[in-house]
Amino acid sequence: MTVNTDIVRAKRSLPARIAAAAGGGVMRVFLVLVGLFWLMPTIGLLISSLRDTSDIAASGWWQVFTKPAELTLKNYSAVLQNDTVLDSLLSTALITVPATVLVVVIGALAGYAFAWMEFPGRDWWFMVVVGLLVVPVQVALVPVAKLFGVIGIFETTFGVVLFHVAFGLPFAIFLLRNFFAEIPRELLEAARLDGAGEIRLFTRVVMPLGGPAIASLGIFQFLWVWNDMLIALIFADATNPPITVALQQQVRQFGNNIDVLAPGAFVSMVIPLIVFFAFQKQFVSGVMAGAVK
Repeated sequence: MTVNTDIVRAKRSLPARIAAAAGGGVMRVFLVLVGLFWLMPTIGLLISSLRDTSDIAASGWWQVFTKPAELTLKNYSAVLQNDTVLDSLLSTALITVPATVLVVVIGALAGYAFAWMEFPGRDWWFMVVVGLLVVPVQVALVPVAKLFGVIGIFETTFGVVLFHVAFGLPFAIFLLRNFFAEIPRELLEAARLDGAGEIRLFTRVVMPLGGPAIASLGIFQFLWVWNDMLIALIFADATNPPITVALQQQVRQFGNNIDVLAPGAFVSMVIPLIVFFAFQKQFVSGVMAGAVK
């Protein structure tokens, strides 16, 4: 056995031997270092948000490790008293939550219809949905802005939500249709034999089985809408903009207002992270299920 093992090792290519040697503890250390490298801007932003303006101007954020007394919550107290930032966070939530819920609900209903219901032109309509995936957002900005102006929803929260829903649905329908199509037909037929209608079949069978894919879609949609700046800059109300636009306006008006910008930017970044980690298990399950299928 020892001889055979030595022969197998000798026949391995150089990349295979390097990959085998790099496994285990060495690879874990490398991945931890890579993770810390990618987290460095976030750590720097967090530390900067906990420092006084004079300290930020005098030295880099890494100096806090030798002077921990510089850390203070004064900046976050100022943010909580800043009506512009608080109103922009509320405005962002009023846009993000409906846009995410509507895309998930409508996408799930349409995905189920395309996967398991028969209706005239089903395949052609699905091809139209696939074709809409390649339409860039920038192409629709001017015509949609004119349309929203005519019907009176330009610079309104409803208009921003409607735009995000319209451009989020093609991906949602495509993703969920492909996921739902992998559900065993025998399972659905057994539910129909038990007297389940389409609505009950969708809510009691398809939705629970599609939970990981729906959670993944919800996370993607939430992150996209929350971090969006282009659509918010054009379609949102300029007097009560989302957080991304509000922070951009703070930079333009008060270039050295770092005591508000740093904690405001960190708060706007932390909320999507909380949502992601809250649904992390469902997200991983959805990704793994899609990979296996």
